Amino acid sequence: MRIGMVGTGYVGLVSGTCFAEFGIDVVCLDKDKAKIARLKKGEIPIYEPGLEDLVTKQAKTGRLSFTTSLEEAVKGADAVFIAVGTPPGEDGQADLTHVREAAKEIASAMDGYTVVVTKSTVPVGTAREVERIIREENPGAEFDVCSNPEFLREGAAVNDFMRPDRVVIGTDSERAADIMKALYRPLYINETPMVVTSPETSEIIKYASNAFLATKISFINEIANLCEQAGGNVQEVSKAMGLDGRIGAKFLHAGPGYGGSCFPKDTMALTQIGQGHGAPQNIVETVVWVNEERQKSMALRIIEACGGDIDGKRVGVLGVAFKPNTDDVREAPSLQIIPLLQEEGAKIAAYDPAAMEEAEKYLENVKWCQEPYEVAKDADVLVIITEWNEFRALSLEKLGEMMKTKTLVDLRNIYNPDDMMGSGFHYISIGRPEVKPESKANLRAVSGN
Repeated sequence: MRIGMVGTGYVGLVSGTCFAEFGIDVVCLDKDKAKIARLKKGEIPIYEPGLEDLVTKQAKTGRLSFTTSLEEAVKGADAVFIAVGTPPGEDGQADLTHVREAAKEIASAMDGYTVVVTKSTVPVGTAREVERIIREENPGAEFDVCSNPEFLREGAAVNDFMRPDRVVIGTDSERAADIMKALYRPLYINETPMVVTSPETSEIIKYASNAFLATKISFINEIANLCEQAGGNVQEVSKAMGLDGRIGAKFLHAGPGYGGSCFPKDTMALTQIGQGHGAPQNIVETVVWVNEERQKSMALRIIEACGGDIDGKRVGVLGVAFKPNTDDVREAPSLQIIPLLQEEGAKIAAYDPAAMEEAEKYLENVKWCQEPYEVAKDADVLVIITEWNEFRALSLEKLGEMMKTKTLVDLRNIYNPDDMMGSGFHYISIGRPEVKPESKANLRAVSGN
């Protein structure tokens, strides 16, 4: 089989490469000539564990190729996937400009029966709109349109594609459904469920799934606030809740709020879709508000840890990506927290294993460091925003020696409060009791006294 992948962003590149791994011939298309040139050299424009090796492997087999020619990607393809960006507009709705453009161009290049697949996250009704556009552009075209939403987690995308929880196929055409099943046939060995439904249902499934996960995050963050006020421990609450099979343990980790390219965009879009169809999504609207307030409140928590005044103080930040194992900083909590601290006069030093280059596009006046202990040097407070593995086993003794004041704000709860108390740290985490050692143990003997 042969497919064309229109768009080599995160979704298109991962999906195209993994389809090639399934044994399918894949041509990935992008209008960005520089990006295609890099990909042909084996240079990956995004940070995603395991992807570079897979691209190199499949390019060598000849099953994966890259082009700027639409005809090369579309002609002779059994299916053409639209995997272009759908960024949020000013009103929060997904911008379908690139999807519409792709549909028009695909219509002009098709040369036989083709399944046109919307892989991008799009509002309800987009598959029908793509079908209408193609019909208008090429009335004689033989094709069907299918919705096939992606459920890829950044940092684990390759595994998510190869071992998905389910594959959703939204189409009214049995012929198109058969082709889509054939493309995903290698997953049958794992008995991956194939949900075949209407295009509208498929499009709603994507938004509903992400909104529900975002709801779990905002819910547990609200519970963390209650734990802090009532003397509870949110980690123990989460563990007990997660043992209930009706709830599940995933996405019940309290923290600074969700970010990234999916949850913020998709929750906002779902609220707009609901309004447009006369079915307001009140729960999701509240989730969006709770998350926005959550990120802002984290800056106040850091200021309070410094005695309520952070003017002129050095704040060391560990992690700026919205989650580990990615260089993505879109809607990351760090983009809210750091500027708010700077407005109050804080001096920021930061380190992230992968996202500093991206973060520089959004953050100003930050001293970027090469490793965690450089961040800690002379810091009045150290803040963990992203739970990268390399931050989990730092030497508390060395951190204490480097810092001006042994204050650690752990927004991801990766350290044990008892260990922090034994190391003389003033330790603030999320939804757990605050650790306050004696002030003398908390201060580094700068003058040798």
